[in-house]
Amino acid sequence: MILTVCPNPSIDAYAWLQRFENGQANRITNLKEYPGGKGVHVAMALKELGAKVSLMANWAGTNGEWIKNAPQLMGINKLGPQLTGNNRTCYTFRSSEDKAFDNSELLEPGPEMTLEDWNKFILEFKLAIKACSIICLSGSWPKGAPEDAYAQLLQICEKEGKRAILDCSGIQLTNALKHSFFGLHINEHEANSAFGTQNSAEIQNFLKNKVSLIAITKGKEGLFLHSENQSIHANVTIAEIKSTVGSGDCLTAGIAYAVYKEFSLDVIAKYGVACGAANCLNEDLGMLQLNDVTTLLAKAQIAPL
Repeated sequence: MILTVCPNPSIDAYAWLQRFENGQANRITNLKEYPGGKGVHVAMALKELGAKVSLMANWAGTNGEWIKNAPQLMGINKLGPQLTGNNRTCYTFRSSEDKAFDNSELLEPGPEMTLEDWNKFILEFKLAIKACSIICLSGSWPKGAPEDAYAQLLQICEKEGKRAILDCSGIQLTNALKHSFFGLHINEHEANSAFGTQNSAEIQNFLKNKVSLIAITKGKEGLFLHSENQSIHANVTIAEIKSTVGSGDCLTAGIAYAVYKEFSLDVIAKYGVACGAANCLNEDLGMLQLNDVTTLLAKAQIAPL
């Protein structure tokens, strides 16, 4: 089984309006809601790929119940503690007339995490990973969580001999990189912030003997994937992009799935770019279709670095 961890799940809402008028009432003309949060996207993609997957998160309030009961999460085992408050809603506003406002985001704060909540999370995590061979750790944490939350989870994984793949940024990434773990996925902006460079070879050198599998994504430039003894560039071209929300998470899912299947590094790279691109073909946020992945796998181009 693969365990995905989403510490701060959300309802991701697409809200359409004609234009935004400052200081006036603005009426939303259409609203679509999806289960969201990076780890939720990873879990949904793994489910579509056919993997047996569990999702661990901090659940709170009616929004938490809505996310857990969303049809897109049917068949996924949900774990994790219940927090006081309410899981966040993240709005992406779309406007055909006001281009300056189009794709603007409004993000709610979500629940706060107490020390008691954190201790419950740790206990459940220790139990959850016993049945899993791959653990995906993705996204932000609620306010109140330790700044080294991921570092602590990674140490637990290492002690239990579990392979963990991390996708995060900021102080959580900084603290996580003080320890050794299996896999890391970062985009070019996160790479520049964490290492002061986007050069994949330099980043690989920084993480030598610390991270076994390093995935660096650079948008249209594709994926730069490094293992301890091999480096590959992978990319795939698509004709139309409908939504990029969750593409990085779907790429993480593709890599995790291929690692779980013990595929070669070449195939791991192909699954990464195929899943990331497949998400772009789907208007639903953070989701991919298996038939798109299959088509894109055959089109993925790889080259040694």
